[in-house]
Amino acid sequence: MLSGFVLTRYVRNAATAKGWVTAASAERHLHSTPLPRLGGVAIFLAFFCTMIFAVLVNWRYPSLKTGFSASTLTTMLLPGVLIFLLGVYDDVRSVGPYFKFTVQGIAATMLFAGGLRILDLPVLFGNHHFPWFVGLPLTILWVVAITNAFNLIDGLDGLAAGSALFSTLVVFVVAVISQSPIVSLMSLALAGATLGFLRFNFNPATIFLGDCGSQFIGFMLAALALRGAQKAPTIIAVAIPVVSFGLPILETTLWVVRRLISGRPIFTADREHIHHKLLQRGMSHRQVVIVLYAVSALFALLSLFLLWPTGSTLGLVLAVLGTGIWMGVQHLGYLEFGELRRVAQRTIEQRQIFINNLSIRRAIEEMRVAHDYEQLCRILAAAFGSNDFDAFDLRVQRSLDGLSELPGWPHTGGRGERPLLHWKRPGSRFAPEMNNAWSLTLDLVTTNNHRCGSMTVYRLYSDRDLQLDINLLTSVFPAALANALARVLTPAEEILRPGEEDSGMLAAHAG
Repeated sequence: MLSGFVLTRYVRNAATAKGWVTAASAERHLHSTPLPRLGGVAIFLAFFCTMIFAVLVNWRYPSLKTGFSASTLTTMLLPGVLIFLLGVYDDVRSVGPYFKFTVQGIAATMLFAGGLRILDLPVLFGNHHFPWFVGLPLTILWVVAITNAFNLIDGLDGLAAGSALFSTLVVFVVAVISQSPIVSLMSLALAGATLGFLRFNFNPATIFLGDCGSQFIGFMLAALALRGAQKAPTIIAVAIPVVSFGLPILETTLWVVRRLISGRPIFTADREHIHHKLLQRGMSHRQVVIVLYAVSALFALLSLFLLWPTGSTLGLVLAVLGTGIWMGVQHLGYLEFGELRRVAQRTIEQRQIFINNLSIRRAIEEMRVAHDYEQLCRILAAAFGSNDFDAFDLRVQRSLDGLSELPGWPHTGGRGERPLLHWKRPGSRFAPEMNNAWSLTLDLVTTNNHRCGSMTVYRLYSDRDLQLDINLLTSVFPAALANALARVLTPAEEILRPGEEDSGMLAAHAG
């Protein structure tokens, strides 16, 4: 911690003096003044020097019998150095995501070759051991996911470093209980280096963690979890790392799922991360960080409950996690999940959609054989009487003299107006003079391109979605109605040609 504090101060001053700072140019950046983003250099040096010191002490005093393994340390530090150098290059020059994933995959393969690997998942597959060609992709997936998860939440001053601090302390506690001295030492050293850096990174920050810091911390935590899993019981090895890394894993999962739902490229930046959503709700920068610290602490605490795994303990932890995550995501108000909820609701109500669609399709078929005006009116009344609309008006380009009014179908219209036939659902509160409904006007054009009039449907504003395929109403239905009108009314008076009246209305053609 002391070396992390001193080195962070030195790196900050040196980077500022040399102009190695990041300007607030990208839309997702929240700082207003240029600041250095090489804080990971200080964390890496503090951690690396502490490990070298530990090796020297272990070599000088072998009688301590610490169980310290220099080979295991080398197995984790060599790929860790590779990840750190990747982060430094990314901070200085910026590299694409596929190049990052390639280097991270190589580092994960180095861990696998050194014996840190995933060869079974007892929670899902029992005691079945995977062959190497299955274990290698799983190991790479774990390492790459956790490495980038901590990189992804590095959006506010102190957020990534503070969240990593809670996760690192959990790894330390588990390693002590599992009697893994190398993991205990490395996790405690990483926590100390991070804590020393956090003094300068907490809001208002004077230095940023940078990719070299966030990726290095994420990689080391993923590697330490793999090492700790070799000596821990099954439930501890699998569940505790996942739960203790809860905030970055949740952020990454939301990030991927939201883009898959919305159809946007996965690697595009936006301002819809968890911390951005909390800022949009009026919280200050520091308040958001403290809230997310509390979330990280809760994940860490719940993971420690799994040190004494029983059926009731595991069930309680999963119930609390599931409920908390569901309520939190609902509170954040992501548009993608609102749309997903709407689709799920429509799936549940699919039977009503079938009924409404069939009523329109049935009306289309019956209108094709309708032989008089009265039958046509009754077909329309039956179709919309079993649908989600409250009323409709039918206007035709001819006089209705000689046609008798039907119940619920009053003929209205004054001097200079075309005849109007109005229908309203029995019991509906709709009234033409009210402004509590929306309307859709369909231009009625026959397949021979003769315009017969128009039909306007009305629906009261409601929280309930329209349970109907609107394409049926705007494409096939208008043409079928126009053909039927032309057939039953033409003997009395010829339908007007297109363009003679109201040429500004948009024709709805059969699809």
